[in-house]
Amino acid sequence: MAPLPLGLACVAAATRQAGHEVSWLDLMFASDAADAVQKAIAEFQPEVIGISVRNIDDQKMSAPRFLLDPVKEIVSLCRQESKAPVVLGGAGYSMFPEAVLRYVGADLGIQGDGEAAFPALLEGLASGERRPHAPGVYLAGTPASPVRFPLRLDDFPLPAPESWISPSVSKTDVWIPVQSQRGCPMHCSFCSTSVIQGSTRRTRSAQSVVNWLRQLRAAGYRNLAFVDNNFNLPSAHAKELCRQIAAARLDLNLWCIVYPKLVDAELVDLMQRAGCQEASLGFESASEHVLRGFNKRFDAAEVRAIAGRFAQAGIRRRGFLMLGAPGETRDSVEESLEFADSLHLDGLNLTVGIRIYPQTALCQTAREEGLIGRDDDLLAPRFYLAPGLRDWLPQRAADYKAARAWVQ
Repeated sequence: MAPLPLGLACVAAATRQAGHEVSWLDLMFASDAADAVQKAIAEFQPEVIGISVRNIDDQKMSAPRFLLDPVKEIVSLCRQESKAPVVLGGAGYSMFPEAVLRYVGADLGIQGDGEAAFPALLEGLASGERRPHAPGVYLAGTPASPVRFPLRLDDFPLPAPESWISPSVSKTDVWIPVQSQRGCPMHCSFCSTSVIQGSTRRTRSAQSVVNWLRQLRAAGYRNLAFVDNNFNLPSAHAKELCRQIAAARLDLNLWCIVYPKLVDAELVDLMQRAGCQEASLGFESASEHVLRGFNKRFDAAEVRAIAGRFAQAGIRRRGFLMLGAPGETRDSVEESLEFADSLHLDGLNLTVGIRIYPQTALCQTAREEGLIGRDDDLLAPRFYLAPGLRDWLPQRAADYKAARAWVQ
């Protein structure tokens, strides 16, 4: 999926609501990024420039692509064309706030939600503060402000489709991201979500989400991807959201990510009625030992039952396997591959080696095992692959993929 910049659009909408004039530039579809930046700065003459950084790399251990160098070039270009301070934000930035700020050479950065923090930072800059007292603000060489995650997401506007979706976006081929909640209390050993969004689950009201879906549908967009980390949790929120979407009769094609637990027949029926066409199941492994190491709260039997419920409802199912975790063995790898085959999924994303992110249990394990140093900021991609599997697992996974067209 092309990751359209929903986060940046939400910050832009909140900044407009706070009374600021905002100009928007999406470089994803720019044929000449440098020319687009130069023209935008010349026309708008910004007092502050905000840049959203979504990804640091592509998470592929075999040949990782580092994605910050183009950001560094854009920051440098902004400095050439304007004296406005450059502020970073976004999911990728929030995982490595100090390291990214240092690497790309921006002036400030905001870790976490930006809808409240960015307007507060603008007020501070306007009043002449060298270091604005906004939540989650980083300034090179100074201590960071504490991150605060607003609990009431409905306090912030959702962006109108025409304000952030490029006219060149295909209404039939591209999926528009939708977010009904933020934060995750699950603390999976490898996951950075709690660093980016906090560990408290924060939801938008079902009514506000449906009202926004109605705008998207009126603008001609039908393929909508719920990017909530766990669409089905909390279950009551998911069920109410699906009820209201179904009642609105919007004729949508929905995709979502499901934590394979607490997915009963009622929820599956409501998802089907709301227009859900595909659910991605993040089960990661079938080995009980590996799942416990991941801090997962389900087992293979629950995954099988939930996958079966989706199949009976006619909802396509995609799975995720992450091989090479701490405690992984050849036997546990084969157990997971055999399990994936037995589910008869419509698609499977298979990953060898696990990207190590700061402030995760996996990071601590890697340090204890001497795989990474205490001073490694992990900005350059580092991966965990269980000892004893390095000479065997990559080829085993390649052979598995080659024999199955439904595996990526």
